[in-house]
Amino acid sequence: MVKKTVKDLDLKDKKVLVRADFNVPMKNGQITNDNRIQAALPTLEYILEQGGKVIVFSHLGRVKTEEDKEGKSLRPVAERLGELLGKDVTFVPETRGEELEKAIDSLSSGNVLMFENTRFEDIDGKKESKNDPELGKYWAGLGDVFVNDAFGTAHRAHASNVGIASNIESAVGFLVEKEIKFIGGAVDEPQRPFVAILGGAKVSDKIGVIENLLSKADKVLIGGGMTYTFYKAQGKAIGNSLVEEDKIDLARELLSKAGDKLILPVDSVAATEFSNDAPSEVVGDEIPEGKMGLDIGPETIDLFRKELEGAKTVVWNGPMGVFEMENFAKGTAAVCEILAKLEEATTIIGGGDSATAAQQLGFEEDFSHISTGGGASLEYLEGKELPGLAVIPDK
Repeated sequence: MVKKTVKDLDLKDKKVLVRADFNVPMKNGQITNDNRIQAALPTLEYILEQGGKVIVFSHLGRVKTEEDKEGKSLRPVAERLGELLGKDVTFVPETRGEELEKAIDSLSSGNVLMFENTRFEDIDGKKESKNDPELGKYWAGLGDVFVNDAFGTAHRAHASNVGIASNIESAVGFLVEKEIKFIGGAVDEPQRPFVAILGGAKVSDKIGVIENLLSKADKVLIGGGMTYTFYKAQGKAIGNSLVEEDKIDLARELLSKAGDKLILPVDSVAATEFSNDAPSEVVGDEIPEGKMGLDIGPETIDLFRKELEGAKTVVWNGPMGVFEMENFAKGTAAVCEILAKLEEATTIIGGGDSATAAQQLGFEEDFSHISTGGGASLEYLEGKELPGLAVIPDK
């Protein structure tokens, strides 16, 4: 998939609408992690260097009622963006109307304006989230060209991505281009051996990904809570471990279809309760009565290390255990370390909790690519078409 990019657009003196993903974590009106703002800087700086006028916008959280607007304004984001760009960012606390239109009309080349949270349009009939055609057309009319650099919403057809792109000349930004290159490249044309590592709590969250990657990867390594649904499908004891009873038949089917391609843990770290302070022990591939598996064990770490030897492409989505608790983070940390030391391999984290884990454990710089979109990267790994990308013309 080779999409038209921001470099294919004439930007000089143009009003450039940029859909960014500034859905950042906030506490008491303060941004607690600005990674998503920093990730958008290369695209915004390029447009400014080319003499464009940047009109940037995003959603922030879920907004369904007037009360939900509390603490969801993009004003703090505009202020932080200004600090990172080293220039003032004009903030307009509206999503439409005369104040916004006048501010855009008076914007000079090389300057930046941000307007309010696009989800504020969801209070009266979900106009943003349901891709209201009138709203998409209105926003498109505010600019000359559109750049979608919000991969995190690419799996949704919203007015602020699909709606605008349907009405105006459009391209992707550098961040989305990178996501297409790494995740799309891994799934469509991987260098081999290609190994996928899938973790997280539930099989149901990853059914499509497992099925798609079983047809593409050389090996699929399974960890996390979904291990125990697979164990139960094999008739093994799982104690009090997490299990999806309604997915046991599906797990059995996947095991049968996969043959030796699907690798399950051979041991677990089990505890009596879901608590960092609970006494824990390493057990084999059956969990004793009264205990629950909360992480992969040392033998599994060794097994995964062997399976990853010589891999040229690795995609990882989902932690190996309850990494938020220090005593059950060893498996996830070990996978981070193994991947960080792989030579001449393209290593990709598909967003979500595994991305958070890599960042928290200090391995962020050791991966070829960490996706900015949890849900979007999952659907991309499933082989689904993402509406926010499909609407952008090919190069």
